[in-house]
Amino acid sequence: MLSVKLEERVNIKFLVKLGKTFTEAYAMLKEMYGTECVSRTQVFEWFKRFKEGREMTEDDPRPGRPSTSKMDENIENIDRHLNIRGLAEITGIDKECVHQKFAQEWCQNYPLPRKGIKNEHLR
Repeated sequence: MLSVKLEERVNIKFLVKLGKTFTEAYAMLKEMYGTECVSRTQVFEWFKRFKEGREMTEDDPRPGRPSTSKMDENIENIDRHLNIRGLAEITGIDKECVHQKFAQEWCQNYPLPRKGIKNEHLR
């Protein structure tokens, strides 16, 4: 099932291909989606992109650090015998994110190396 945002983009693309003007397309979208309709500015931006020949309705990739840097798959593949700094360097994940993930999940599953220390302080 398409998200509302993606559905609206598909409909904007369809209206462009039908030869509707921006004003007509925006009015139809407002009628169809009501308060859920994206802003007039967003409709205009996507209308312009499709009019210029864009076919893809998904967002363009964004520059910078990928949002997957905190994903569980990355964390699960880490050797737990390394220190936090080493883990951060190997994965390219921020040191604080590695520490937070370690404190939240790993300490609940693995015993701490020193006797007498409980995991409750990490929760």
